[in-house]
Amino acid sequence: MYQTTPSLRYTYTRKGVYYFSRWIPSDLRKYYQTDRIVQSLQTRSAAKAKQAASIIASRLDEYWLDIRLRNGSPLFKDKLLTSPVMATSSIMTISEAKNLYQDIKGSGRSKVFRQSNDRIVNYLIQCHGDKPLDQYAGTDAAMFREWLIQKGLNSSSVRRAFSIIKAIVNFAISELGLEIRNVFSGVYLPEQTDKASRKPIKNHTLRLIQAKCKELDDEMRWLTALISDTGMRLGEAVGLLIDDIKLEADVPHIVIQPHKHRSLKTTSSKRKVPLVGYSLWAAERIVANKVNDFCFPRYNKSDISNTNSASAALNKWLKSISEDHVVVHGFRHGLRDRLRAVEAPIELIDQIGGWSLQSVGQGYGEGYDLEHCHKWLIKCC
Repeated sequence: MYQTTPSLRYTYTRKGVYYFSRWIPSDLRKYYQTDRIVQSLQTRSAAKAKQAASIIASRLDEYWLDIRLRNGSPLFKDKLLTSPVMATSSIMTISEAKNLYQDIKGSGRSKVFRQSNDRIVNYLIQCHGDKPLDQYAGTDAAMFREWLIQKGLNSSSVRRAFSIIKAIVNFAISELGLEIRNVFSGVYLPEQTDKASRKPIKNHTLRLIQAKCKELDDEMRWLTALISDTGMRLGEAVGLLIDDIKLEADVPHIVIQPHKHRSLKTTSSKRKVPLVGYSLWAAERIVANKVNDFCFPRYNKSDISNTNSASAALNKWLKSISEDHVVVHGFRHGLRDRLRAVEAPIELIDQIGGWSLQSVGQGYGEGYDLEHCHKWLIKCC
């Protein structure tokens, strides 16, 4: 037996549990196997049931309007019969668009680029199927966002997923001259409130870590020391080749540039960074002990750098000798603070760290030479 709840629209209760119930409009019943949608709301709370029922009813209205206007994807698709209004399309599917995107944009990119695209597009296919690009509706995009959240992705991962899908669809629209809208653009995405704050490594902790690096004197510690006084991203350091280290130059330095096995994060990431302090010591040890073309063979194969493995190993070691909040990325934040403390120019700090330009004016000229960068790095080491 169940009990209707007049005060809560589209609901009834059965054994204290609230259910959503709504009759399907007569003009849409030909698409469904049933005359009514019934769904447990899995709650005994009237307030929660009211909120859930309102959301489902609103989404149903959107889907039903979409069916009436442009053959969209209805809610409760498992109850649908084959719809006679779902027209075939000559436009490529999302998986075909992904292949086009990777074939053209993936040249010279690492395997991670393709793996990320494959994973996110597979998520979309699991949620909505591999449909032609013009067959995805705006409500599909919103439902995909909710699907990702239910899957357990945090807000930054959801945003990253949408950036990949939007890039793939936009590229197909541009390359093929399609007159369709990218429904994945303009979708509300949750704020990145769950992003952890990375703390800079303070000077006293830095000195302790650097001393341990020199004491242990092995590949992992060379990697740590190399980052400590250069502010490089871990991925940049892990993917270095021996030829990227220029010890014989007037100003010893490292050339950070894209490689087949490791791309760079931004165009500003391509740069030269002087070697000073413990980073110079580490570079000398790496060259003296080289076994192949890679600076860090354990984390590199011929076609990919395993930055994640390096991150896990280094962070575990750092926590074992210092505070729990200390992670390898803290060296990068710490170097920026150290350069600020000696009043280095902001543009020079951005250049050393490979941070994106903050203004158009910063993009003019050739930037600071190695001698100037070396002078300021020496001051903070």
